[in-house]
Amino acid sequence: MHYSTQVKPITHLKAHAAEVLLQIAERREPMVITQNGEAKAVLQDVASYEETQETLALLKLLAIGNRQVEEGKTSSLADVAERLHTGIQS
Repeated sequence: MHYSTQVKPITHLKAHAAEVLLQIAERREPMVITQNGEAKAVLQDVASYEETQETLALLKLLAIGNRQVEEGKTSSLADVAERLHTGIQS
């Protein structure tokens, strides 16, 4: 996706806020808002934002898991199965 097609000055946002929000929701593409010619903000629909946050949370869990493996903080399948069966947590 090329964001260069979705770059608008803040004056456009001020003058066409309802239209911009509708466009963002329909296209599900973020819009870069500029001020004095510089990118200042990214406007995104709520559904896309929520998906991004869920993806980041999953990536964080994967990173934590990878770090634990590197640190040797692992358990055998038999140990995990036993803990699940008996309800013991570590």
